[in-house]
Amino acid sequence: MTTTHDLHNEALATFDTLFEEARVAGEPDPTAMTVATASLDGRPSARTVLLKAHDARGFVFYTHLDGRKGRELQANPHAALLFHWPRVRHAVQVRIEGAVEIVGDAEADAYFATRARGSQLGAWASKQSETLEGRDTFEQRLAQVEQQFEGREIPRPPRWTGLRVRPEKIEFWYGADFRLHERWLYESDRAGEWSKRMLYP
Repeated sequence: MTTTHDLHNEALATFDTLFEEARVAGEPDPTAMTVATASLDGRPSARTVLLKAHDARGFVFYTHLDGRKGRELQANPHAALLFHWPRVRHAVQVRIEGAVEIVGDAEADAYFATRARGSQLGAWASKQSETLEGRDTFEQRLAQVEQQFEGREIPRPPRWTGLRVRPEKIEFWYGADFRLHERWLYESDRAGEWSKRMLYP
């Protein structure tokens, strides 16, 4: 008999299989995913970010908490993720919806330490999503930060961190001719019990 725990593990294993197929198929960047958020008044916005970690706890990406998506996810901590891998099978989409939490400082510090130095400097120099008078203004800020940290390790900016989407729904969408797609939805109820069902195309 399949248990709710088995279904959760099955969904995660299916994601891992498709993620590896996307890598082998030569997708430009299998980690690229659309993140959709919404403001408190229900206005949606979406952008592409990169998946940096995933396990049984959820799917993690990094950002400035003061940027638009960071602000929206703090005010309304729910997100939808979309992976689209057109080179896998007859095209595959993975849709994930769930609550969002900020990762722990130790986890964020560890990831930040692996980033290229230029990316670390950029995280300090950028006022993400704020108005920029001109590119030269940003270049000046970047040069100032580079001088500030010259010759030493760069710490993680205090408002730059990871966000984990804890899945409540995971849908696998398999493309087919004539739009006769195959769709499987795994979803968790309020008690954390997982179920699985097929959807019409």
